[in-house]
Amino acid sequence: MRTQVVIIGGGPSGLLLGQLLHNAGIDAVILERQTREYVLSRIRAGVLERGLVGLMEQAGVADRLKKEGYEHDGTIMAYDNRSFRIQFTDYIDKPVTVYGQTEVTRDLYDARERVGGKTLFLVEDVVIEDITTENPAVTCRVDGETLRIECDYVCGCDGFHGVSRQAIPADVRREFEKVYPFGWLGVLSDTPPVNEELVYANSERGFALCSMRNENLSRYYIQCSQEDSIDNWSDADFWDELKRRIPESYADQLVTGDAIEKSIAPLRSFVCEPMQWGKLFLCGDAAHIVPPTGAKGLNTAASDVHYLFNALRQYYIDKDSSGVESYSIKALARVWKAERFSWWMTSMLHRFPNQSDFDLRIQWAELEFLRENKSAQASLAINYVGLPY
Repeated sequence: MRTQVVIIGGGPSGLLLGQLLHNAGIDAVILERQTREYVLSRIRAGVLERGLVGLMEQAGVADRLKKEGYEHDGTIMAYDNRSFRIQFTDYIDKPVTVYGQTEVTRDLYDARERVGGKTLFLVEDVVIEDITTENPAVTCRVDGETLRIECDYVCGCDGFHGVSRQAIPADVRREFEKVYPFGWLGVLSDTPPVNEELVYANSERGFALCSMRNENLSRYYIQCSQEDSIDNWSDADFWDELKRRIPESYADQLVTGDAIEKSIAPLRSFVCEPMQWGKLFLCGDAAHIVPPTGAKGLNTAASDVHYLFNALRQYYIDKDSSGVESYSIKALARVWKAERFSWWMTSMLHRFPNQSDFDLRIQWAELEFLRENKSAQASLAINYVGLPY
């Protein structure tokens, strides 16, 4: 088989890249190791930056997002049993949009089917070959048969545990990592959200977040131990603990119910440099991870898609290779800013083991400064809504 671009990974970043390439007349094959149903069963964040919304519009897949998404022009920060609101649109002319990542992925799969894009599922034993030559290829097994796909470029959108990053030699890769000493216990419930906007809470018992998917579907999180298990948490235990960590004004109006889904996610910051090697480009979680505080995971992957799509379009349409040569530099410049913001939000809102009284006072002072200072609020708003590409 021959194509122009092989995309490894059929999650939202790979699908978005594939749709943008298709619209530009660039042929791409997507390889996914799971089924479509499995990919769509994964529960992920749903706060979309302005840039990602713009890419969905550019890809022609934003109709349902525009109809069903919720625009938020502010967020709530809580501590010491009180809260304050930051109005994004006081500082930047765009809101964020709440729309589940699962729905983004569904829209992209539906669009790919409509245009007849080639997507292979249950792909095994993927190997990237000859990536530093003029004739790269990807071999894999599909339905028990070996398949070789010759191409111009390979785009690794296959996540942290995928094969793409490992195809860059170890003596070339430099990896930066910070593992946080806690996780997030998340619950999805068929209940109305406690507030129309997200509530981020710093509590002496640990962090909490009140989020939502729509007016009848809520997503809540509490900080927990890395070693914790969902078996240790009944639904009643979770709701009781959440109420202890958010201001009483929200706890009193919280509607509880049975958990539809319950999971624990570890928190880490991770960056791989460079994000390209020969004819291979890394995109999204294959190259970087952020803690979920600040909702930058999918959004940072989207910024990679922006730079990568424009580089490939420039190469194929304008016959200019400068974009593909500078992809890693451009992408990493924005990645590190997203890493900084996610680290700052995480540091300000969570309780860390062995925090001293001094550390806690500094954390409190940071929140007080944010509450009182318009410049600090502007910085949060600009980063939260999304830095420009």
